[in-house]
Amino acid sequence: QAQLVESGGGSVQVGDSLKLSCTTPPRTVMWYTMGWFRQAPGKEREFVAAIARSGHTAYNEDFVQGRFLISKDNVKSTVYLQMNRLKPEDTAVYYCAAAQPGNPSRMSTSYDNWGQGTQVTVSS
Repeated sequence: QAQLVESGGGSVQVGDSLKLSCTTPPRTVMWYTMGWFRQAPGKEREFVAAIARSGHTAYNEDFVQGRFLISKDNVKSTVYLQMNRLKPEDTAVYYCAAAQPGNPSRMSTSYDNWGQGTQVTVSS
């Protein structure tokens, strides 16, 4: 399976921004649906955002509420998650994942290749 490597996490203050990156082998983001999920301590993994190879996107509007933007660079084979106006409840490990081509799925079971995750901590 293709190796997905997340980066860009860290410890920030409420209201700050972070941009997560997920590097993948060549052509991965060009052909596959790419998603971001997160898992907070003691909670289940939840969908954050996804982008199809067409560029069509989907977000978990329960908490994204216009603060996050998913994008990709097909040349660099990298997918990004720009996170703005961060809140303490955004604290979690953020995972990048790849799914077979199709609409941007919100279901973690649709994704069969996962990165190791990057920690995001937001302090008040």
